Amino acid sequence: MNAKVMILMGSDSDWEVMSEAKRALDDMGVACEVHVSSAHRTPERTGRLAREAAGRGIQVIICGAGAAAALAGVVAAETELPVLGVPLAATELRGLDALLATLQMPAGVPVGTLAVGKAGARNAGLLATRILGCADPAIAAKVREQRERMARDVEAKDAALQAKLGAAEK
Repeated sequence: MNAKVMILMGSDSDWEVMSEAKRALDDMGVACEVHVSSAHRTPERTGRLAREAAGRGIQVIICGAGAAAALAGVVAAETELPVLGVPLAATELRGLDALLATLQMPAGVPVGTLAVGKAGARNAGLLATRILGCADPAIAAKVREQRERMARDVEAKDAALQAKLGAAEK
């Protein structure tokens, strides 16, 4: 299966969080490739990965970075593909610096910014599947199935809570 999504992170230490994006993609049956490439330490490599992504069949790029968090912006400047940024908590600021750096892109260099940390990484993977689902009915069906499964899980949890509350009242 050819990769449709590329996950980039500025450091291998980001994998603990960014693996959530891969897990979401795996759950939906969407192939991805994963790379470490730093906007500051390996700018040429980062630019090349971004420029060559579409030619390899990549349709969405997810970038995770902390501190200065320039990765998503650098990638967005090098490609026409959708770029999703996941701010990571890499400093004492607990991701606020990365969030602001990822959010504050200049007009013309769009980056879709997700939440800080694991929830943001998971949602980046899920958002990538929704983007891909616009043109791929099989992926769109998996998105619908995932949403229906999530709704069933909530209903089951409520039923269990109601049963527990009913038992407690007796």
